[in-house]
Amino acid sequence: MAWIFDSNAPIFKQIVDTISLKIIKGDYKTGQKLDSVRDLAVEAGVNPNTMQRALVSVEEMGLLETKRGDGRYITENTEIISKLKEDYIRKNTADFIKKMSEFGFSTPEIISFIEKTNINL
Repeated sequence: MAWIFDSNAPIFKQIVDTISLKIIKGDYKTGQKLDSVRDLAVEAGVNPNTMQRALVSVEEMGLLETKRGDGRYITENTEIISKLKEDYIRKNTADFIKKMSEFGFSTPEIISFIEKTNINL
């Protein structure tokens, strides 16, 4: 996987966001063992300390669990993953609606446009 970082945001936060998104999207499966800090840092091209800090943050969110002496695993708590997925959808939907409102679209116009849009997913 190629890690691409935006120079306008802290790398630490981008790592947290990338790993979290991969978990809620299902790219990382529940119960899956995560690569080592060193391996992830090499893959991402970042300092291992930065990766470690990011993984601790993701673990504090409840998405990772450390098994002493065995590494980090993706949580099997699907309720946490579902809640974070809902939060992600809610935030991105709110951002979209806000942007459309700034362009002068009303809520009914936004809803109508969404209903008419045929996006092949």
